[in-house]
Amino acid sequence: MPKRVDHQQRRREIAEALLRVVGVQGLHGMSLREVAAEAGVSLRLVQYYFPSKEQLLLFTASYLTRRLTDEVTTRVEAVGPAASPRTVIEATLVAMLPTDPDTKRFHLAHAAFAVLAMTDSTIAAQAVLAGPDAREELLTEQLRMVLRPPADARAEAVALLAMSDGLATSVLGGARSVDEAVGALRHHLDRLLPAASRTPAIARASGW
Repeated sequence: MPKRVDHQQRRREIAEALLRVVGVQGLHGMSLREVAAEAGVSLRLVQYYFPSKEQLLLFTASYLTRRLTDEVTTRVEAVGPAASPRTVIEATLVAMLPTDPDTKRFHLAHAAFAVLAMTDSTIAAQAVLAGPDAREELLTEQLRMVLRPPADARAEAVALLAMSDGLATSVLGGARSVDEAVGALRHHLDRLLPAASRTPAIARASGW
């Protein structure tokens, strides 16, 4: 009996190969032949699943966003259901930093796709930058538990995400270490959040 092929898994494997290529040399000049070689399959097989380079890019952009979101979700869930808002917020922001070779590769690829999305409406339509929306909702919910008017939880969440993105870029570029980036985040949170933020959180954002 012929072995059944998991076509969706095969597509994910090809997308993973593309991410490995992009993590080293970026999107410029990337070819389907290079992706096929990295995946250990024939060019013909890659073209069977993705007849055009654009289709491969679209699939990989969506796949990458899901992978990064899953990574953040896993790290945040690891702090436990009784964690304080401060702990959840810090875990979310730190999870967005490239702290090891794998996360560095994914962040480099995400940055490359984000740049492409700025000039390619088709890529942008695939919500390659949708990840921050879910994180923004989570941070806003946690901040509302501990901030008091006139503080704006939404605005502070946006600012924290922008800070984390900037620190991630500086780590990728070698301008600062992961420890320095984490230290900067903690320093800012110490100033932003009152002592009450260290009490256990009751609610969690959903939809991840």
